[in-house]
Amino acid sequence: MINLMEHMLPAPPDGGFRMDGFWIWCGSVIRGEDGKYHMFASRWPKSYTMHPGWIFKSEIVRAVSEKPEGPYTYVETVLPQRGSQYWDGRATHNPFISKYKDTYILYYVGTTFPFSHISPDSTNIEDEKYIVAQSNKRIGKATSKSIFGPWKRSEKPVLDVRADHFDSFLVSNPAPYINKDGSVNLVYKARAYEKDGSMGRMVLAAAYADSYDELFSIRTDKPLFDFQNDTSEHGAIEDPFIWKQDTVFYMIAKDMTGLICGERYAGILAVSNDVLDWSLQKGVKSYSRKIIWSDGTVKEMGSFERPFILFERGAPSCLFAAVSDGHDGFANALNTWNMAIPM
Repeated sequence: MINLMEHMLPAPPDGGFRMDGFWIWCGSVIRGEDGKYHMFASRWPKSYTMHPGWIFKSEIVRAVSEKPEGPYTYVETVLPQRGSQYWDGRATHNPFISKYKDTYILYYVGTTFPFSHISPDSTNIEDEKYIVAQSNKRIGKATSKSIFGPWKRSEKPVLDVRADHFDSFLVSNPAPYINKDGSVNLVYKARAYEKDGSMGRMVLAAAYADSYDELFSIRTDKPLFDFQNDTSEHGAIEDPFIWKQDTVFYMIAKDMTGLICGERYAGILAVSNDVLDWSLQKGVKSYSRKIIWSDGTVKEMGSFERPFILFERGAPSCLFAAVSDGHDGFANALNTWNMAIPM
């Protein structure tokens, strides 16, 4: 069984990616044709709340470093706002960068809404604007022949919602794996409409595309995991990341309750032969919020989310995660950034 924590080295305090005046989240890294490391991340201004300010103001940016662990420096905004008439016109989030042959594929989440101005004072989860923005979340992609762009966005989502299913309200958090033949397996997060029109609990599901140029089709009519006995209002698992080793698929994801891996907000491990039937490894922890830093200190982060593993020469090179300096999640955080743990 894979034990990622055995391979984690102390994290450099100055590594990863952060920006003054911005919330930073969702780091995804690839080595470009220039030999440097390029991180695609979400950012939004601190004049808005961390949550749910991202749903209104998030944009995907690119940062660069000479080393996989960073530090990364902002270079450009890759997917800015482009107007309410587009499905992803008002916010872009959850980037996942990958490559197939000579093409870079950037999967992401977009949303739109008809409100001309979003005041920082109105960004709370009770505001109807938040509900509308959430309900329009879809998964799309952008492609480029160069890490420097230009990026061609999909004119419609590559994965949309379905009426009367567990993903009728929104789809988000794309975790793709591109197979050697160019087909794509996707694990994603979804929510359904409840009978009263509210947003239901989050679940994970699987989709498939014959190539990155095609739309995804849903592979199952039920979520990947059944947590009906879980009393958490959020569900049990989110933020999946999947990869394949030999003939086996592996998944790490955030344990919302701690009932699976033993630590709340730490990482679970699951294995599958087909991306449909997953076996949760009870008691196995793939990552922890307790971080050992290279200066010898140990600190428990408020958040450790959106895990992404950079593979080089077939082996894990670095684990990235969105972290906060709060003490329990990101609700009371003053800063967020994408940290890096060498492996």
